[in-house]
Amino acid sequence: MTASDPTKLGFVHRFEAGTASHRPPLLLLHGTGGDESDLLPLGRAVAPGAALLSLRGPELENGMPRFFRRLAEGVFDEDSVRRRAADLAAFIGQARTAYGLPAPVALGFSNGANIAAAVLLLHPGVLAGAVLLRPMMPLADPPAVALDGLPILMLSGAQDPIVPEANARALAEVFRRAGARVEHTILPAGHGLSQGDVTAAEAWIAGLAK
Repeated sequence: MTASDPTKLGFVHRFEAGTASHRPPLLLLHGTGGDESDLLPLGRAVAPGAALLSLRGPELENGMPRFFRRLAEGVFDEDSVRRRAADLAAFIGQARTAYGLPAPVALGFSNGANIAAAVLLLHPGVLAGAVLLRPMMPLADPPAVALDGLPILMLSGAQDPIVPEANARALAEVFRRAGARVEHTILPAGHGLSQGDVTAAEAWIAGLAK
């Protein structure tokens, strides 16, 4: 079953009900210029049968949807990050009630990974885990939080021209200091997604169901 409601819960989104109750639902968060349909094929590939909740970013940059504003490439408007992370956390709670879902695992790419990271740091307890594809630090001074045992997979690209490896490693360390169970892999890839991302995410998500 596929459902779409552009206004009811505050974010344009699509929902696909799950057929595999042992899999956690996935919250799909696209990169710059994507929409609520972009990551549905990836979600189906890495978590067959999982419920999928796929959003469209509410900010526009030259007509391209994003989840928060930025001042330049790699330079984020942190007021926007905080405000939109709060909006997303509220949406997740409303969507769980509307669709009868447990806490979802975020699957975010680029800008979507960054807003997922911000939710993890600013609203702990909202997400059951996260797959962060090409993430970077969303806040210059992240708060100290408790993410005891929360599973997080980070997949970075060794040739990524947008996300410095040191930045991604620093984010992984922030999560580890918070007590999260972090797996951070550097793939032989650029900023775009590769088959390696699909394979790694599928295996990791399958491990959550065990």
